[in-house]
Amino acid sequence: MFDGDLLAERARVTPGKLALVVLETGERLTYAQLNARAEEAAAQLRRTHSPGDRVPIPGTNSLEFITTFFGSLKARTIAVPLSTRATEREIQQILEDCARPPESLELTADSSIACLLYTSGTTGKPKGVMIPYRQLYWNGYNTAVNWDLRADDVSPLFTPIYHAGGIAAFMIPIFCAGGTMVLHKSFDVHEVWRTIEQERCTVVLGVPTIWKMLMETPELATADLSHVRWFISGGAPLPHFIIEAYQRRGVAFKQGYGMTEVGVNCFTMTVEDSLRKPGSIGKPMMFTQVRLVDENGRDVAPNEVGEMWIRGPHVSLGYWNNPEATAAAYGDDGWFRTGDLARRDDEGFFTIAGRRKDMFITGGVNVYPAEIEAELVSHPGVRDAAVVAIPDAQWGEVGVAFVVGDAKEDELASYLTLRIAKYKVPKRFVFVDALPRTPYGKVEKTKLAIDAAGRALRAEP
Repeated sequence: MFDGDLLAERARVTPGKLALVVLETGERLTYAQLNARAEEAAAQLRRTHSPGDRVPIPGTNSLEFITTFFGSLKARTIAVPLSTRATEREIQQILEDCARPPESLELTADSSIACLLYTSGTTGKPKGVMIPYRQLYWNGYNTAVNWDLRADDVSPLFTPIYHAGGIAAFMIPIFCAGGTMVLHKSFDVHEVWRTIEQERCTVVLGVPTIWKMLMETPELATADLSHVRWFISGGAPLPHFIIEAYQRRGVAFKQGYGMTEVGVNCFTMTVEDSLRKPGSIGKPMMFTQVRLVDENGRDVAPNEVGEMWIRGPHVSLGYWNNPEATAAAYGDDGWFRTGDLARRDDEGFFTIAGRRKDMFITGGVNVYPAEIEAELVSHPGVRDAAVVAIPDAQWGEVGVAFVVGDAKEDELASYLTLRIAKYKVPKRFVFVDALPRTPYGKVEKTKLAIDAAGRALRAEP
């Protein structure tokens, strides 16, 4: 069922509907025109590749990427989007990895894999997530239904298109609904605001870093947003003060959740619920099962923190050439262990508490850095912040805050003491020009933890 040609079907049903606006070139392509371009790309691939062959695609935000990606789906080859920000060594690792067929997969079955999406590799060598057609299309249609996407929706795409969020968070769901995507070559705050106004965008997806940058421009107060149905954030926990800033402009602001491995859209909430449940990612989408479990795999009670496990038709097939990592994350019973910590309230709404690997224990009490970070960035003198843990002889572990801004250490410590328990307040503050981030905006905390540990060692007598 979920193994067909999405773009061809959309071109058959609504051939004259506007599918894509390319800001860089000014091109405006209907579904029929976009599908024809993808058919040309598919024909070229069929001359040089067989079904199941891996096809690396330079991941620029361009019409060429989109037509080649969908052309690869048509040709039954396996698309391998390449990060534009990866180093030459990282690209070489990906090319070498995807060139080797996994021993556990028959080549005749590889054609069910639509693409390999390599994770950012913040904790080691990038892993290629095997995304089947079933996952792409189920995620697309389930998102369209649960998020109430429509044929008259217009959405800008300014995040990296080679990432799961660029391909699957909105582009494929919008195409499923028959709406229109507006493609940016890169992210520019003023260009995004112009696009939202001029193209009359109705639904907009971004990550917290982007929403904060857009919030800090004059356009937030002056832009015509009468056509906007809602904004939505994903990729990381979203501080409440950002939500409130957009709500004051009369814009409904939602928060979503997903991962490359389980489909980038796993939760849903209505506009009404987004107002009364700020900060929540909502409820699981239809046919998505979610558990919150303790360290022994037992379900936790409502309002308690547990690791989130997800099961459903949108879960990927595992990691290419990495059976150890696959076995560690993908259970035989279909549950994917996300590594994210969350709470579920009495109404069934989920709120992310942070990453399991980020949580630390100080004086025997669990501390979740996301909570501290949300309070830090609410300070007017803080533009960005991240908290990691280092070993401590007295408390076991203590927090170290990396801060971008012009606030002072004692000022921040006092500010936090009024908002969170004292044991959660970081013991050290490190002021930096910028935080290391992946192309999709996630903080590379492994680098910060190494930095913090090194600073602690140098500070010892």
